[in-house]
Amino acid sequence: MGRIGTIINRKGKQDAKKAKEFTKLARYIMVAAREGGGDPEYNAALKSAIEKAKAVNMPNDNIDRAIKKGVGDSDGAIFTELTYEGYGPGGVAVLVECLTDNTNRTAADVRSYFSKGKGNLGTNGCVSFMFDRKGVLVIDKTDDMDDEEVEMAAIEAGAEDFSVEEDHYEIYTEIGDFATVRDALADQGYTFSMAELRYLPQTMSALSDEEDIKNMQKLIDLMEDNDDVQSVYHNWEEQE
Repeated sequence: MGRIGTIINRKGKQDAKKAKEFTKLARYIMVAAREGGGDPEYNAALKSAIEKAKAVNMPNDNIDRAIKKGVGDSDGAIFTELTYEGYGPGGVAVLVECLTDNTNRTAADVRSYFSKGKGNLGTNGCVSFMFDRKGVLVIDKTDDMDDEEVEMAAIEAGAEDFSVEEDHYEIYTEIGDFATVRDALADQGYTFSMAELRYLPQTMSALSDEEDIKNMQKLIDLMEDNDDVQSVYHNWEEQE
């Protein structure tokens, strides 16, 4: 299985959370537009945010509204990007990326979620060294696709690694090559079900105790239900 197999599997379980996901993505788009302008051709962060939104079928109207709000609402709330690090049950490493207009509220919430999941919030740097920051592109397979042809296209575009899975392809890039690889493949007609920068765990951690598993799932769910939390990364090897 590829390095993000559990991520792909989890995405399928989260369809019921689409509205909340759209809220988070709208905030992400709004901040990117406010900081770098409303034209994605000249704003790499905005282009990446839009790609991420389209990958989960966020309506174009929602995307356009978020861009307009970001460009025009200069007196709006100021959002801050924060990353929290800590441990889940059994010593599972957890990284939490947030985008918030109230850092005190978010810090208290994240600390509470770690506690409720029988983990603990750590200091900056306590687990980030256990992850690699990479560009990740996922292409869903169709009947007319040839594995070797897609792999060749990815490698020629500058991809660092490539994985063939049962129903999709996983493409990994260095951070600086992400936009180049994404655009090159898009120009060849490929579309992505995921296109973003992610933290990928270097090694995985298994949980065997049922209580630990239940608490780890609780920790993740609490984090993901919070509008301030953009992404939750961990090295828990979930069992299907």
